[in-house]
Amino acid sequence: MVKLKPILPTLKEKKRYLVYEVLSERKIELDLSREIVKKTTTLLGIFDSAKAGIQSVEYDKKHQRGVLRVTVKEVDKLKTTLALINQLNDEEITIRTLGVSGILKKAKNKYIAG
Repeated sequence: MVKLKPILPTLKEKKRYLVYEVLSERKIELDLSREIVKKTTTLLGIFDSAKAGIQSVEYDKKHQRGVLRVTVKEVDKLKTTLALINQLNDEEITIRTLGVSGILKKAKNKYIAG
């Protein structure tokens, strides 16, 4: 059996972690991270969302903040898409981008904990 060589780190696509906050009139108890990923797929389209590689990393229900992983080249498209989302599950919401970081731990410490 032939063993495949691993991809060199220089050939891997770089990723960024985008921290967002959901603003609504009342607290939403649902885990919105999956719903947000589905909505961005419909707004961006299947091809662009696959190219962006959007994945939900974490969602804090208490503060209504979450982290999405995205490729470097598609960060601006994701920010625009999040700004266009104004309704999820029959609830009026606004999604605000808090920041972008290249390291997950730094994104959590700077934007979610603080």
